[in-house]
Amino acid sequence: MIPQIVSVVDPDRPDRAEPFVFPTVCPVCGSEAVREPADAVRRCTGGIACPAQAIEKLRHFVSRAAFDIEGLGAKQVEAFYADPELTVREPADIFTLATRDEGRLAARDGWGPRSAENLFAAIEARRHVPLARLIFALGIRHVGEVAAGTLARHY
Repeated sequence: MIPQIVSVVDPDRPDRAEPFVFPTVCPVCGSEAVREPADAVRRCTGGIACPAQAIEKLRHFVSRAAFDIEGLGAKQVEAFYADPELTVREPADIFTLATRDEGRLAARDGWGPRSAENLFAAIEARRHVPLARLIFALGIRHVGEVAAGTLARHY
């Protein structure tokens, strides 16, 4: 028996609405955006060369479920990524920020000596995290908090 394709009409959708066409190129880096057969989304193939993906990986790394660095949130990650003096392009750069700073962070708008010290102390305090948090922070596709915990217990 051949399955029939049933068209479902959404009563909330206007009659003249046009179907959404998903982009085939990344709007940030211009790399090809592909949809793998098992996925429901299109993904940029630019990897970490794509600034949007690099920033998201850093945001994920410092998120609450990962390294949970107090004072280093999404806004700060984006600002540090864009700043040529305090460049944070990969997770390792976060842990060398204090040694590379030379007082520049405290001089930025919205920052002062005390807030810079607090950020550096928070980064230093998170140098040692449980293995499960580290695995999750790496942002490996299909490895969430539960899988990271399972992997950490196993190894």
